[in-house]
Amino acid sequence: MEAAGIIVIFIGTVFLCLGALGIVRMPDVYNRLQAGTKATTLGAMLVFLGVGVYDFAYLPKAVLLVILTVIGNPLVSSLIAKSAHEVEVDMSENTQFDRYQEDTAKQPEES
Repeated sequence: MEAAGIIVIFIGTVFLCLGALGIVRMPDVYNRLQAGTKATTLGAMLVFLGVGVYDFAYLPKAVLLVILTVIGNPLVSSLIAKSAHEVEVDMSENTQFDRYQEDTAKQPEES
């Protein structure tokens, strides 16, 4: 089982590296969040599970960390993107449309 744990940790590390590469290469904060969140969520989950498989004593903690990662990463990413949009951080010139702006324009103002 140690070999399986090492393989899963390695695959998770590859995803983390790809997420870091996506953060560096993407043109604006919104694309960076997209690239970073998806890859790093999967990468972190695989690393945690790999540690749990490598040493079964850590498996319950690893499962808890996976659950927190699945909940936390997308939630925080959405909050960062919403905050960036509210303070009007510029989008890339290649961005063709703004779905968030379209959705908020359709909704009536809350009083």
